[in-house]
Amino acid sequence: MRSRLLVTAVGAAAVAALGGPAAADSTPQPSADASPPAAQTTASGAATASAVAARPRLTDPHPCKDQPGFTCSTLRVPLDHRGRVPGTLDLQVATADNATAPKGVLLFLTGGPGQPGVPFITRIATQRLPELGKDYRFVMLDQRGTGEFGAIDCPQLQAQVGSSDIAAPTPAAIKECSDILGDRRGLYGTEQTVADYEALRRALGVDKMVVDGVSYGSFTAASYAAVHPSHVRKVVLDSVLPHVDPQADDGLYFVGLHAQARVLRDACATAPACPSDPAADLAWVVRHRPAADGVKIFDAIVSYEFLDPTYRDPNPPGLPAGHGDLIGALRSARQGDPARLDTIVADMAPGGDPVASYSSGLHIDTYCSDAAFPWGRSDAPLATRQAALDRFLRHTDPRRVWPYTRATSAGSGFTQECLRWRSRPAAEPPTRLPDVPVLLVNGDHDLSTPLEWAYEEATHAPNGKVVVVKGASHSIQNRERGHAGRDAVIAFLGG
Repeated sequence: MRSRLLVTAVGAAAVAALGGPAAADSTPQPSADASPPAAQTTASGAATASAVAARPRLTDPHPCKDQPGFTCSTLRVPLDHRGRVPGTLDLQVATADNATAPKGVLLFLTGGPGQPGVPFITRIATQRLPELGKDYRFVMLDQRGTGEFGAIDCPQLQAQVGSSDIAAPTPAAIKECSDILGDRRGLYGTEQTVADYEALRRALGVDKMVVDGVSYGSFTAASYAAVHPSHVRKVVLDSVLPHVDPQADDGLYFVGLHAQARVLRDACATAPACPSDPAADLAWVVRHRPAADGVKIFDAIVSYEFLDPTYRDPNPPGLPAGHGDLIGALRSARQGDPARLDTIVADMAPGGDPVASYSSGLHIDTYCSDAAFPWGRSDAPLATRQAALDRFLRHTDPRRVWPYTRATSAGSGFTQECLRWRSRPAAEPPTRLPDVPVLLVNGDHDLSTPLEWAYEEATHAPNGKVVVVKGASHSIQNRERGHAGRDAVIAFLGG
């Protein structure tokens, strides 16, 4: 879910102040026949949504800036593929110049939701996966609402949470973003993005393609495969977020909260042995600090994985000397010295990410329009949501979130953002993935999309295989320090 493709480009994220009580149900409701602002769309008689859908094509081809061997172009798509709201969006697309690659098109999907794709095609296709770049034509695009030319800019949200999805913004920041999007709320959900991918496939003139997605990209890759099963040959799901959530609790982060105990204990299995149980230390710290600190610590630890998947390095790259060793910091905090843990939390502070690198406005509309919560979908009345959440959490076994508390779940960013977000809900994709080869690859030290989710998603893939990368954290194809996970992907796609 937290899914930076390039942490160096996006920056580390952590936490902001928790939001206050749920706002009154006064958010302006989307109008089915209202035209969106011209700054984000192009609405004219010559380019209706139906016309764009009928004739998708790539226009204005030109060399991608600072990315030799790749061509950038524009794909015009309907703002609303259902045809309820007029207008179009122009999406930036990058394609490798080897148009006659022997194994065809590989559509590589980035994460967030909030990241663009085009700036990273050289890194993925030629630096991280050059073995595949020889045989496949890599294609990447900036998801609607992201990137240099189309990012949704919600200034307060961007400043407060940036690329963190655990930090909770203020209600004022959420309202500002809701007002900025106006009648376009709900038109940036995965349903619309999947339709964009299908328009791209048609514009490329290919019948089938390989779809490879990282983190939220795994969500869209699986969703595309489920909706358009006849147009995929193989699917790679990296750092897996399940594409369906029948239990309606993925947004409450129960799996991610509970997975921290497993991951930290596993990190201590490497010599030298830890002097104490890091999960017990974490549980003690969470319960002996203000409730808001639980969210801050949770977010800091998830961010920390991007710098140190061992969780024990005293000097991980990207932090000042001596600012690492998360497990040691938890132990010291339990023994009465919280300084080291406080330093890590401060180092992981959220917000301020460039909007072209990560759009928090796109993130909130996409996830909240996609997700199901105890109060229902994103069109549920705002006034009834807090009570529904409270009832659900009261009946939740606290062991499901240990070493954290139910208050940590309630205070996290997904819950607090979506509690206040009203939009058109996206249509849910089919549950079952097509009977094509599906590779699910996940680090066992991943806290953003924990390994448990890969096994959950595998139950929907009749021809799926899970590969566990020991000691690795989030985003195997982009960030794995070794090569075992990438070797698995190369072998899977090379056959």
